[in-house]
Amino acid sequence: MNLATDYLGMKLRTPIVPAASPLSEDLDNIKRMEDAGAAAVVCYSLFEEQIRLERYELDRRLLAGTESYPESLTYFPEPRSFKSGPASYAEHIARAKAVVDIPVIASLNGSSLGGWTDYAQQIEQAGADALELNIYRIPTDMDQEASSVEQGYIDILSAVRTRVTIPVAVKVSPFFSNFANMAKRLDEAGADALVLFNRFYQPDIDLETLEVAPNVLLSTPMAMRLPLRWIAILHGRIKANLAATSGIHRATDALKMLMAGADVTMLCSVLLRRGVGHIAVIEREICEWMEQHQYDSVEQLKGSVSQKHCPDPSAFERAQYMRAVTVSQETLTQN
Repeated sequence: MNLATDYLGMKLRTPIVPAASPLSEDLDNIKRMEDAGAAAVVCYSLFEEQIRLERYELDRRLLAGTESYPESLTYFPEPRSFKSGPASYAEHIARAKAVVDIPVIASLNGSSLGGWTDYAQQIEQAGADALELNIYRIPTDMDQEASSVEQGYIDILSAVRTRVTIPVAVKVSPFFSNFANMAKRLDEAGADALVLFNRFYQPDIDLETLEVAPNVLLSTPMAMRLPLRWIAILHGRIKANLAATSGIHRATDALKMLMAGADVTMLCSVLLRRGVGHIAVIEREICEWMEQHQYDSVEQLKGSVSQKHCPDPSAFERAQYMRAVTVSQETLTQN
């Protein structure tokens, strides 16, 4: 069974790729992912806040006491005396490249245009095969227009593109007034792939401490419906590759994404729940399904049920809404 697929200019053995997660912080886990059949791995993210904090700490330490006495110059700490987060990330990428043969994709997570994008070049120099740019932003300024928010994404991508030659994927949310137009603009701005979608982790309130607390909820298979729709709509309409993420827990989930038009399917929550060995289970079940249904390759089924090739293209838009509501009412009546 030929499971090969093209993604970010690379020929991957299968379309199964572990998404960015804490699992990749451990080099042994990355090696286990490769052994289980991962075609590539996206490393955990380096955050804009980490880079800014490092620069703040550097300035604070170098300027401490400089206005006191001439001897204050001796207060300067040796650079090796404090840990550099971004430098450690680049080192981790280099070490990962040394222990596995599969492509290693780095991840930069940020929300605004700034100097943090310079680190894309260091990541490339560390040996990353590609870079996933996770733009995670929640606009709250009531006076900022939507066009300005959208342009911010383009500006960040453009800034990174000027610094690296490796392929760049952009991971975004679906929360745009016209996501089809946004996808087109990112494609035209040089995105080699779109990763659909990142998940905004919603805050919670701790009733005992009365503090706002983070609340990380792992995805369920239901979460795949949104990226499924948009991948099906975008397939064949933009040049960039399409990566599906969120809600992919089973072989059937991955198969549906591929039929919609995804080039790769990314796993995260299921690996956190069931371990990296589950990659092999999903691959085996994909092969079994393809054999039963007489598919010879992933390329043969890729995009076969996208909007472009669907007998009823409106099925991915509003036309199915009334049908879904009717089916729901019938189900409730029967029960």
